[in-house]
Amino acid sequence: MSRTAETGGTAKPGRGQLFIVSAPSGTGKTTLIERLVRTVPGLRMSRSYTSRPVREGEQDGVDYQFISRAAFEERIARGAFLEWADVFGNYYGTSRDDTERVLAGGEDLVLVIDVQGARQVRALGLVHTAVFVLPPSAAILEQRLRGRSRDSEEQIRRRLDVARDEVADASSYDYVVINDEVDPCVERLRGIVAAERARIARMRDEIDRVTCTFRSDA
Repeated sequence: MSRTAETGGTAKPGRGQLFIVSAPSGTGKTTLIERLVRTVPGLRMSRSYTSRPVREGEQDGVDYQFISRAAFEERIARGAFLEWADVFGNYYGTSRDDTERVLAGGEDLVLVIDVQGARQVRALGLVHTAVFVLPPSAAILEQRLRGRSRDSEEQIRRRLDVARDEVADASSYDYVVINDEVDPCVERLRGIVAAERARIARMRDEIDRVTCTFRSDA
């Protein structure tokens, strides 16, 4: 499990919470989180850095932070990434400084990262809540990948092979949701965020504020 008790950390008053969401490629995790953050106040989605080329319709700083492969490798060398991975020949990573800036500012942050990246964050011992998004089935995942119409047959088969390994790691996460339909899945994610925000460790200041009003000398 990934929560405070497992890592040995403590939730700091006023500090934002870190959420991790992972899923096989084609499951729709980015769409889910983009909708989630639009409806949950105080929740932001991290924008990963990547070395891959910009695709049609994408914008730098909106979809990803696009940098060259050489620039990415320079950042790896100086430890600028909280986590990073080589995914199908392209680098993806999460900035340490960007993550700390959001959390220190009191906002909650969602990292949309793969299983490999989640393992790196877990190994750092950071307090976080991890959610794994499953497709309804392998057949539906394949259908979604083919429906995107941007991958070759070889790329699709490779993504499906990786997905088989990734879903086996789902039990190491705190929560699992199935993306059968977008809106119900977003609601389940909203429930997870609400539940984590209401944990005792996060509510200590509010608990103290209310309980002091019940003292006989108040």
